[in-house]
Amino acid sequence: QVQLVESGGGLVQAGGSLRLSCAASGSIFSIYAMAWYRQAPGKQRELVATITDGGSTNYADSVKGRFTISRDNAKNTVFLRMNSLNVGDTAVYYCNAGLITGYDVWGQGTQVTVSS
Repeated sequence: QVQLVESGGGLVQAGGSLRLSCAASGSIFSIYAMAWYRQAPGKQRELVATITDGGSTNYADSVKGRFTISRDNAKNTVFLRMNSLNVGDTAVYYCNAGLITGYDVWGQGTQVTVSS
């Protein structure tokens, strides 16, 4: 089993920055990729950024150039650095782990609120 715990969300003014963390524990050897998703009120959950075991990254067009996903393998932690935040970034952010078994594991989510 894999467990994910997110932290780092909060309230920030537009133009500000936050860094989210996602700590993985358990059978971490079974993780081949990790990602951040977000879900705003009344909207579908959307993919924000992904990072593979090899360190390859991908971003949603809406966050390219502003968000950076990274990982610290020694600490089994994935980060999402978010700069130049705007009101449209307000959402619950979820950490996701893709397992070699084909299953996905989700964290509990962390709220990010950007005020104008």
